[in-house]
Amino acid sequence: MRVLCVAEKPSIAKSITQILSNGHWNTRNSGHDYIRNYDFPYRLPPPLGQGRDVDMTVTAVLGHLTSSDFDDDHRKWGSCEAFALFEAPIITYVDQKLKSVERNLRNEARNADMLMIWTDCDREGEHIGAEVVEACKKGNPRIVVKRARFSAIIPPQIHRACCNADNLDQRQADAVATRIALDLRIGSAFTRLTTMTLQARIPEFGNQVISYGPCQFPTLGFVVDQYTRVQAFSPEAFWYIHVTLPRQNDNDNAFDDDTIVEFKWKRGHLFDLEVAVMLFEGCAEDPEAEVIKVESKPATKWKPLPLTTVELQQSGSRLLHMTPKQILDHAEKLYQKGFVSYPRTETDQYDPSFDFNSLIEKQTHSELWGDYSRNLLNGAFQRPRNGRKNDKAHPPIHPTAHASPTVLSPQEAAVYALITRRFLASCSHNATGRSTTVTIDIAGELFSTSGLVVADKAYLEVYVYERWEGRGLPDFEEGERFWPGVVELKEGETTRPKLLTEADLVGLMDKNGIGTDATIAQHIATIIEREYVTEKQEARIKYLLPSTLGVGLVEGFNEIGFDRSLSKPHLRRETEHRMKLICEGRNKGQILAQTIDEYKDIFVRARQEFQTITDCVQSYLTGQGEAQQALRAMNRGRGAARGARGAARGEARGARGGAGRGARGGGGGAGRGGGAGGGGGAPRGRGRRDDEEDSDEDSDPGPGRGGGRGRGGAARGRGRGAGTVAPARRARSPSGLSLFSLLFSSDILKWG
Repeated sequence: MRVLCVAEKPSIAKSITQILSNGHWNTRNSGHDYIRNYDFPYRLPPPLGQGRDVDMTVTAVLGHLTSSDFDDDHRKWGSCEAFALFEAPIITYVDQKLKSVERNLRNEARNADMLMIWTDCDREGEHIGAEVVEACKKGNPRIVVKRARFSAIIPPQIHRACCNADNLDQRQADAVATRIALDLRIGSAFTRLTTMTLQARIPEFGNQVISYGPCQFPTLGFVVDQYTRVQAFSPEAFWYIHVTLPRQNDNDNAFDDDTIVEFKWKRGHLFDLEVAVMLFEGCAEDPEAEVIKVESKPATKWKPLPLTTVELQQSGSRLLHMTPKQILDHAEKLYQKGFVSYPRTETDQYDPSFDFNSLIEKQTHSELWGDYSRNLLNGAFQRPRNGRKNDKAHPPIHPTAHASPTVLSPQEAAVYALITRRFLASCSHNATGRSTTVTIDIAGELFSTSGLVVADKAYLEVYVYERWEGRGLPDFEEGERFWPGVVELKEGETTRPKLLTEADLVGLMDKNGIGTDATIAQHIATIIEREYVTEKQEARIKYLLPSTLGVGLVEGFNEIGFDRSLSKPHLRRETEHRMKLICEGRNKGQILAQTIDEYKDIFVRARQEFQTITDCVQSYLTGQGEAQQALRAMNRGRGAARGARGAARGEARGARGGAGRGARGGGGGAGRGGGAGGGGGAPRGRGRRDDEEDSDEDSDPGPGRGGGRGRGGAARGRGRGAGTVAPARRARSPSGLSLFSLLFSSDILKWG
């Protein structure tokens, strides 16, 4: 019996071979420079085998084997009306560069009895598996097809997957095929409409392609919406009463600066100056404070949940200062090397039977966290918390083997450390301490201060990315009275929100259903590559700033007034939901037709009212309005960098005119996860494909970043004092109300 095993990437094929062959195999050429065929015997137990050795051959593809495009009558720009692309025939083909890969599969299948699919175990992997099956059946129509399912490239899982292979999930493959067709039709139609119309009406565009993607555009919409909020922000003054107490040192009559206790006003802050002054005057006229409550209770800082793909991208981007795409790319390399589990998962809970001890034991060899791992094995272990998500396909991301930093690149080592420390932290106890809150009353106004004493740092010992530090309070007793050191009315100002970071954007996309956990990073990279968004560096943080074109497009489409705007997440969220319905057995043809009809209606109206889009884009490119000039000024200075980046990509863009899906792994060939190729050559001779696999909840208002308009939030801002004077002095406010602060000398403060 001969079994042909096909992996998604050459590196995975080699790792599977090393495990199944126990290190002994023969190598043959496949006809492709990056792919080898590996032969060895393997004892395959029933029901797949008879418990005897079978002849095993392991080979690979390079991600997606096929590409999709329109037929010859519709492929080239100008060959038809853009609207016709919603119904134009689509052909699926193997690119010339991958013909040798297909030929190898066909030849190997001729002599095989069983085909075992070893592609990544997700929806995209099922589709690649279906492509492999189609190619192999050209060589052997009667070949038996099985599907190996695994989450980590480690011996126990690989042997188990081989011996318990089941069936390919054709419904998941159908969902991907439907999404590819939708993205090709929608992306190509809107890209040609937008590009050709704007080029004809705005000479500045020249040959530039203005692309549209069903995921790309809502992603851009989040960035533009946050930019709009930032620009619309108007600071507002507020006032708050500030109280401090230099607590007397028990061993000295002098005050120790380290024991100054600050009390926060229970009201937070007020936006009405007259009311704030009135309340302050009451405190100033009777400043004696009484301790009305001292509350001490246990405090807990919860250990992190198990790691998902989205959380890895968010945490990695924030902590390691890499882009989400870079984080995911490095995690993929670690997975291929057998150091971490499959890095594309929505699951944040472990199965009850998960073997933690064996994985923790492997980390005892680390110089960085080996001692901590041994402590876990010696009784400090606590089962990880359960999150709310389980995709039923893969466990949370975790280390599968110890990796010495010397065998990894610096970036890989940083990502590996984050994954490993997160895993060990999730297997630890929560950090514990004790918090104390003291509440005082001054003339009927309440103020409070809090202190924290950390008793056990627990998981924080290994999860160095988080801090939980406190400062204990001096002793206070209920009923105690004292005169504060300072009672003053201070002025603050609401804080302007920030632009989005990539970590913020990942969270918004995940919450609103734009893309999948595995494709979110690529969509962000796409809007940056296409220069709809630029990166603005402030200190060590990169913020996302929309370009003039990006804002013009989003505002233009929004001003048309669609029931469901293309820049909002509703349409794409519904599409993603429908793909899940296909996975559950719904008819893919009906869902395809329903979705296409919705986009047809939007297309017709956009075409009729395109002058609105033109006017908005023109306004941001050359308009003299305050908003337009401000955005151009913010983008100025990055033009040279963008120009160099664009020149470097020019040749690659030209080569992509009729491309299929973009790379997701696999050296030297078409990869996976990119989406359907489209449209052929760009107008005026500039080659470029006009779509991506831009793979939705209402638009989120963005992360809360110090708007501070809530009445009762913490007093923040510039903190300008409204005057600090001796008790006998008073300053008059414009309203005629007395406005003053009390600053007591030490001899007055000494109560009793």
